[in-house]
Amino acid sequence: MRRVAYLFGGAAAAGAGTYVVVYLYRWQWQRAILCGVLLLVVEVMLLGIVLLGRLARIEERVRDADRRQEDVLARLREKEAPARTGGDRFRWLDEPTSRTYVFVPVLMVTGVLLSGLAWVVQRIASATARPTAERRLAGRLSVLAAPDPDGGADLDDLPPPGAPRGRARTLRVLAASLVGAALLGVLVVGLADLTQTREEEGKDSEATSLLLRVDMRGTDMTAERQSLAARQLWERCRDSTSVPLNRAGLGELGDGLFAGVVRPALTDHDRMRLRGCLEDTGLDRTHLTVVGIGDADADDG
Repeated sequence: MRRVAYLFGGAAAAGAGTYVVVYLYRWQWQRAILCGVLLLVVEVMLLGIVLLGRLARIEERVRDADRRQEDVLARLREKEAPARTGGDRFRWLDEPTSRTYVFVPVLMVTGVLLSGLAWVVQRIASATARPTAERRLAGRLSVLAAPDPDGGADLDDLPPPGAPRGRARTLRVLAASLVGAALLGVLVVGLADLTQTREEEGKDSEATSLLLRVDMRGTDMTAERQSLAARQLWERCRDSTSVPLNRAGLGELGDGLFAGVVRPALTDHDRMRLRGCLEDTGLDRTHLTVVGIGDADADDG
């Protein structure tokens, strides 16, 4: 499931990034901003997926370390239990009575007193220290515990520490790195060539004519509103070219069609900038389409 999310997220990010460059090349700023926001959303989503995966692995390692710590603690307690309960503490009592003398009662009383004192010290230590020291010791020893045979890999299949990588794997990584660097260089050079603004020679024609169509959604969108929207967009885009359009008129043809004439004639790059500005609609429920654009002579104007 995670690989599917990576696949769709990567495809969406690649598409959004591509259209950001395309819309910037076409001088359509609103669409470029929308695609840029979509690209950021997809990147944040992919980052969140990666972080969730890392957190899940960290939690799994913490649980595995706690489990190993509990196992080591249980083993330590198992080893301490026989020492506390079992064994002969007073072997000298098994000796034959013929070898005991007067100091035996004194020794017995002393042993009882020392045993009671040791019991009191043990109780006080267990009441004040609890399992903190044992857990700390178990936590330190959990690193030396054997790996889980069910969830871990076989140690025989792993390479020894410090062993050099295979030559084939090194060659594959090197080849993939070279191909990636070459593709990245081609992409950067191609995008730089496409988005570069160059000086162009002026046209021999006297003017440039445009045919526009304005489409509006809504039942109250009358012809007057269409004309007002067309003129607003036209006036907004008059300064989008490299040369300000001081002599640019717009006339209505009917049925949502409008004709614009720009003097002097626009270069190819200015045509693209003007088309991108006009089609990058910024009005609500309004869409403007450049049906045609071409040069016109003085007689045609």
